[in-house]
Amino acid sequence: MTASLPAYALIPLPGEGPEDVVAGPEGVIYTGLLDGRVVAVAPEDGAVREVANTGGRPLGLEATADGRLLICDSPKGLLELNLKTGALTPLVTHEGGERLIFCSNVVAASGGDLFFTVSSMRYDVREWKKDIVENVPTGRVYRRAADGALTRVMDGLRFANGLVRTRDGKSLIVAETAGRRLLRLWLAGDRVGTSEVIAELPGFPDNLGADDGGMVWVALASEPNPALESLHKLPLFLRRLAARLPESVLPKPSRVAWIAAYDERGACVHDFKWTDGRYAMVTGVCRAGRRMWCAGLQERALMRFDLPG
Repeated sequence: MTASLPAYALIPLPGEGPEDVVAGPEGVIYTGLLDGRVVAVAPEDGAVREVANTGGRPLGLEATADGRLLICDSPKGLLELNLKTGALTPLVTHEGGERLIFCSNVVAASGGDLFFTVSSMRYDVREWKKDIVENVPTGRVYRRAADGALTRVMDGLRFANGLVRTRDGKSLIVAETAGRRLLRLWLAGDRVGTSEVIAELPGFPDNLGADDGGMVWVALASEPNPALESLHKLPLFLRRLAARLPESVLPKPSRVAWIAAYDERGACVHDFKWTDGRYAMVTGVCRAGRRMWCAGLQERALMRFDLPG
């Protein structure tokens, strides 16, 4: 496991709240902001240009090799941006009569399949803290086939969040934020449709990023919170009452910048935690070469550092 802590730089953004960050096929970095804008960031000089505005709140992103940017938006659903033409197209907004108001992260698979998470069926992103406090497991994972057919492949999750495909394509790794764990969902083989816990995590995971070496990079938004753990032991009606208290008295994320990398078996390989307070609540992470990019839900910049060695 990594022992040294590399220096980092902050890349300013023209707005608040980069929730996720991904690298496009040509090395361009993409992130979404609180006001609905999706922006491209030049990796060399940090120049920023707007590529879309969803009219909602862009969350998890996925850049594809054929020039598309997949966008999970709350409350708009799963969207697709053509980076060449600028056309923005809704892909999924409902399952049957249920509106999917908290699409969280998305990953593209071979053959045109898309997999995406829905963190909550009760609240949208504006009220994510209520869902975390109430701790009612309504998170889901869906498959959208190339023909548009929608299938729910996992449910009952305590705030489903980031996801990546394993290199062999036989399973997904899913972050369960309130459960503080990584799950493997089997897509093929004898165990198709079943899931298992591969890692219990030291903090609350948000978005995930996979690299070519098989590492699963985890954005850890906060350390554990004793007050929140105590709330989760209360009956549901008391948790619901607590969730409606003024935000100033609710448990708060710790002010750390934290990412870690796990192999596909669930062993921790890298662990980077900065406690200087300059950047905090990392909710997105991606790797481009030896360079790491991090996004923070409450920041006005991206965080960038180079892996040691």
